[in-house]
Amino acid sequence: MSAPPARAGPPGPGAVTGAKGQLDFARGRVIAGAQPWKGAFDRMTASRYADPNRVPKPRAIVECGSYSNPDNGCTDEREDAIAAYTHALAWYITRDERHARKAIELMDAWSAVIRDHTGSNAPLQTGWAGSSWPKAAEIITYTYPGTWANAGRFATMLRTVHLPEVINGSHSNGNWELSMTEAAVGISVLLEDKASYDRAMAGFRTRTAAYVYLASDGELPKTVPGQNLDSREEIVRYWQGQSTFVTGLSQETCRDFTHTGYGLSAISHIAETSRIQGQDLYGTDVGERLRHGLGFHAKYQLGAAVPSWLCGGSLTPGLGPVTEVGHNALANRLGHAMTNTGTLTLRNRPAGTNNLFVAWETLTHGDNPA
Repeated sequence: MSAPPARAGPPGPGAVTGAKGQLDFARGRVIAGAQPWKGAFDRMTASRYADPNRVPKPRAIVECGSYSNPDNGCTDEREDAIAAYTHALAWYITRDERHARKAIELMDAWSAVIRDHTGSNAPLQTGWAGSSWPKAAEIITYTYPGTWANAGRFATMLRTVHLPEVINGSHSNGNWELSMTEAAVGISVLLEDKASYDRAMAGFRTRTAAYVYLASDGELPKTVPGQNLDSREEIVRYWQGQSTFVTGLSQETCRDFTHTGYGLSAISHIAETSRIQGQDLYGTDVGERLRHGLGFHAKYQLGAAVPSWLCGGSLTPGLGPVTEVGHNALANRLGHAMTNTGTLTLRNRPAGTNNLFVAWETLTHGDNPA
């Protein structure tokens, strides 16, 4: 792209929230009472995130340790960000201005106070919260006709507090860097910052290739420069002790499916954002890795017997509500057969939230042709 990330079509959301056409489709289906969108909307509005009386809990310093110990504002920020996004979506669907004003209240509360993220989990925390904040802001900025006086202050928060924490990536587990990259991409779109967008997308291609294995990669999975994984032994150790590599396997499969789901979800979100910005990666190796990664893990999430060569014959399921975006793009739009992913997607509907950075994707992306 020769200009800042382009908006898709008329002024409207440009991050994984969906292009305006996607949101209009979802809104029309909800108003018509059609399923699964009406059920997804009802689940969203019945959640605590849609509480009209929610009181934001901003902190100047959000301190996040390993496994949320300590948790000084970490859960509060993540959940206030999801709540802002929830109310922004509810505004778009219903046109009830109370939802828009609540989303603005939540964003204003945090932008007035927060100054930094600290602790060992600061990059991951910033990635999770920073994935939800720009989605809420996109909807309000481009669809709410009322006044958001502190929109500039919120943008400054994302530029000075969140973006610097995530833009340089991570040499930790892949789901960390992919979540951080999702935040960097979404923030860059909102800020129309081409340099940051291009930097984040370049890192995304490299990390995705190192997160999901394809047979075409060769004998060993790809690695990220700077990781210092120079031998087969080091790579196997990084892949949780897995020494047999098959298409669709993830770097964190043998850790557990929950963390693997975080990574796959972030891949789908970034690919979708890129598509809306005019660069469709679903037809590249990114789409192949996402398709096979979802299918491989959906198979075992659905209860398939685990072979002895895979993680010592024992897996920890818990993939989470992460399949809608990828399934819609790859199966519905591109026509790939994704039987296991499709079965799991239907079983999980209406998809809710993982209370971290994934929320309401049956509503926004379920069988959405836009």
